[in-house]
Amino acid sequence: MKNLSAAAPRRVTICEVGPRDGLQNESVPISTEDKIRFCDLLSDAGVPILEATSFVSPKAVPQMADADEVFRRIRKDPDRTYLVLVPNERGLDRAIDAGVRAIAVFTAATESFAKANIGMTIDESVATFGKVVKRAKADGMWVRAAVSTAFGCPFEGAVDPAGVARVCARLLALGVDELSVADTIGVGTPNQVFDVVAALAPIVPADKLGLHFHDTRGTALANTLAALECGVRIYDTSAGGLGGCPFAPGATGNCATEDVLYMLEGMGIETGVDLAKLRAASRFIAGKLGRSPVSRAYTALEAADARTARLAATGS
Repeated sequence: MKNLSAAAPRRVTICEVGPRDGLQNESVPISTEDKIRFCDLLSDAGVPILEATSFVSPKAVPQMADADEVFRRIRKDPDRTYLVLVPNERGLDRAIDAGVRAIAVFTAATESFAKANIGMTIDESVATFGKVVKRAKADGMWVRAAVSTAFGCPFEGAVDPAGVARVCARLLALGVDELSVADTIGVGTPNQVFDVVAALAPIVPADKLGLHFHDTRGTALANTLAALECGVRIYDTSAGGLGGCPFAPGATGNCATEDVLYMLEGMGIETGVDLAKLRAASRFIAGKLGRSPVSRAYTALEAADARTARLAATGS
């Protein structure tokens, strides 16, 4: 079986963002116990990076109000990275108290979204995160930086890839270990992926670049395929396709982890993640939310399993 091209990776890293990005916009309150169980099921599935929660203001994102307890109590396997978002030094203090060893800081590629999402300009956010990153690295933490609205902004529209590259360069200069570049509102198309990755190539080392696609307009999987052609090896995905941003009007869920895993397995690209166990995690949280996952692979595979079980029960 052949991959897309010589540039396509033979193995990719999945950063599972369901417990944080997936749940942050949900109006249904999820109990602390259920969040812990969700995280532990995702660990069972073998995700290498798990974005477990966010140490933001509970007033801004009520669903993350129990971040401290969730992080303290989730199971932490030694061969995985358990990541949390921190918006400032106060958030870092909370994270340190909870025993966090990996953090993510986040800004945007556009001024309007930076102000709406984190209440700061891009310059102010870089200055703030400079202090956070310095402290975190001095403490031996692994640090990731995320750049929102890299493919389009709900307030400013089209985004120049050169501008995305400038923001990424400033974050790399802070000493972060990895960058996640996001299509926050799900407007991107494959040609944009080629343009953005090309703009980042001279600045961001290939082993430090991750992409984060939302599926608002149904292009997340196509964008992932384009990114594979570019050799990108790190992808943020969300179990069942959960997700959305409270500060991005109209944005829907992330690219579903099941859909990405199904595609990659079919292409012979390794992830180390067990698709059946990943589905178990999605099945669990879907029951708590009271609705089925939007992932097409999840839906099809669940239906196939149910059909097999019925046939086995009837002896057909």
